[in-house]
Amino acid sequence: MTTTESADGPIRPDLLPGVARALSPLVRRILAPNPGRMTGPGTNTYLVGVDEIAVIDPGPDDASHLEAIVGCGGDRIRWILCTHTHPDHAPGAAALRAATGAEVLAFRSRDGLKVDRRIEQGFRIDATEFRLTAHHTPGHASNHLCFLLEEERMLFSGDHVMEGSTVVIKPPDGDMAAYLDSLARVRALRLRSIAPGHGHLITEPNRVIDWYIEHRLEREAQVLACVKRDKKIRISAVVDELYVGLVPELVPMARRSVHAHLLKLAAEDRVRGRTLTGDWVIVR
Repeated sequence: MTTTESADGPIRPDLLPGVARALSPLVRRILAPNPGRMTGPGTNTYLVGVDEIAVIDPGPDDASHLEAIVGCGGDRIRWILCTHTHPDHAPGAAALRAATGAEVLAFRSRDGLKVDRRIEQGFRIDATEFRLTAHHTPGHASNHLCFLLEEERMLFSGDHVMEGSTVVIKPPDGDMAAYLDSLARVRALRLRSIAPGHGHLITEPNRVIDWYIEHRLEREAQVLACVKRDKKIRISAVVDELYVGLVPELVPMARRSVHAHLLKLAAEDRVRGRTLTGDWVIVR
């Protein structure tokens, strides 16, 4: 497959902003024009259904992206679902609601998002052609939801699982123990595919989830080895050792990930420590 290049890396021709691409008879994807280090090609907005449409993750508050969503779904858009309230996934909800009159649904109102209805584990939309079930998947964010399209066993995963990269776990709202537990529960859903918040459709969901879990546990073991070797160690020192060659822009994300691993280990009484000036000092 040929690619084109942008300042943020390769862009495949089927991931182009503003272009609705059919992923199945019930699902279309529109890429938002917000590429970057943390968003990859950009945020994926999904339209589920034909006669009645649910929009999953309206993305940033961008006029061109809103126009593409409304142009694709029009007055058939009934629901606006947000996997979580991070700024690349939810801010477009208000403008899309104003344009369509659709109902905004998410775990709760937060970070500027105002919901018409709070939803939680087990909430279900029964539309004329499809059924979507919400699964609460904390870890990346405490208010994170994934949505399962029952007819196709396709999971809209937001930032719980992404194609081509791992997920940032940023304490205190991010929680590594909760994340691993959520991954295991998603692994049990008998999925056929995962439609991630960033990147392409994942057609081998169990293989990807297994790799996610394996990678996190391997990193945890590496962090624990650093702690066992030194009486006191800071997050920054752990990052320098374990993330060799990491671009400076991503160093803060690595520090948050190590912090999340340490909090999990501390909760399990495998390490002891305290926070000093934003860094974590471990005492064996």
